[in-house]
Amino acid sequence: MEIFEIKKPEEKRKKARALLLFSGGLDSILAGKLLEEQDVEIVALTFRSQFFGAGQAIRLAGELGWPLVLVDISPEQIEIVENPRYGYGRQLNPCIDCHGQMVRIAGELLERYQADFVATGEVVGERPKSQNRQALGLVEKLSGIKGLVLRPLSARLLPATIPEEKGLVDRNRLLDIFGRYRKKQLELAERYGLKEYPTPAGGCLLTDPGFAARARQLMKWRGKLWPGDIELIKTGRVFFEPDGLIVVGRDERENEKIAAIAGKTDILVTTAGVKGPLAAVRLKEVSPLVADGVVKISSSHDASVNRAGEDWSDSLAGSGPGPYHDQEGAGIGRGAELARMVRQIQDGMIRPEKSGPGSVGAGIASLSVVRKACLLVIRYSRRARDKERASAAVIHRGLVFELEFQQADWGKYL
Repeated sequence: MEIFEIKKPEEKRKKARALLLFSGGLDSILAGKLLEEQDVEIVALTFRSQFFGAGQAIRLAGELGWPLVLVDISPEQIEIVENPRYGYGRQLNPCIDCHGQMVRIAGELLERYQADFVATGEVVGERPKSQNRQALGLVEKLSGIKGLVLRPLSARLLPATIPEEKGLVDRNRLLDIFGRYRKKQLELAERYGLKEYPTPAGGCLLTDPGFAARARQLMKWRGKLWPGDIELIKTGRVFFEPDGLIVVGRDERENEKIAAIAGKTDILVTTAGVKGPLAAVRLKEVSPLVADGVVKISSSHDASVNRAGEDWSDSLAGSGPGPYHDQEGAGIGRGAELARMVRQIQDGMIRPEKSGPGSVGAGIASLSVVRKACLLVIRYSRRARDKERASAAVIHRGLVFELEFQQADWGKYL
């Protein structure tokens, strides 16, 4: 867990201060506005992980003038996804455990930020599994701060909290909103003059059926969730093989993102001499051949291209899955040098070497998962797949070598 004070809270000036769980959605905005009407100071608290970002919350907190604290809970979130105490929602979303964790962290930060209680924008009955009365009770139980979790939009449907009993908040001025019909929220938004606000949406990748299916396959394939693996399966076409994971870019933007998040021991594959996708191959177990093999490339350009080929791997993640990268910034700048090399290979400006028997290239090419990645990048290249013969370039730690195939080889993937 890492804490970032986007806008540091000042010293407490009023009788009460709330640490508001702030997603940037309309419900959390309205919860804060209701408390401000009662002269309660708001400190917004938002969360970020590999499954959801905080960009919306950061922008809206700034517009609202609220201090904002951001907590990155990536490691904690992975642990919850792997072992949820209260199970999953419709997809791979452990919402009860996740909300409980957020409220628990908020409770641990109450003293640090001079706050009297935690507030959330939750509405009873709005989400059948995670926001029914029982689920809200479980969230409070998981938080460890019983009585200090106030839900202003539905407070009058729930037992009185400590801040209400102490008179820090007037319960009669709180609301009794129930269910998924949002008429009252929209009326409140108009009353507060909110012209632009996000439409209701999960915003969490774990609720997305496509990503959830990939993540389930990843847990089955790897036996656990590694941060670098999670980043990789967010992009492109994903193939799980017994000995490795293949991710194939679908356009130039995805090619650049794959280049940015590849680790040192990942093997990259693209088309040679024609435009096509970039694929990353991540082996389940990294052999010494893959970990140690470093060979210079052959180029029709000057030595500066060779140096680029040698240097890009050192700027990437460490061996294995690599570290977590913010999903809002991944792919920007980090793999620019490698992406440039890939374009030069596709344009014919860099000529891959032929791999001779017994060479490092031949050893890597012998891996079935690498061969499949070669056939896939040819299959998904419009210019390559219609040829009788086509070549793929395999890139690994500065080594660039060529493998040639016949149409019958990739035809089975058409």
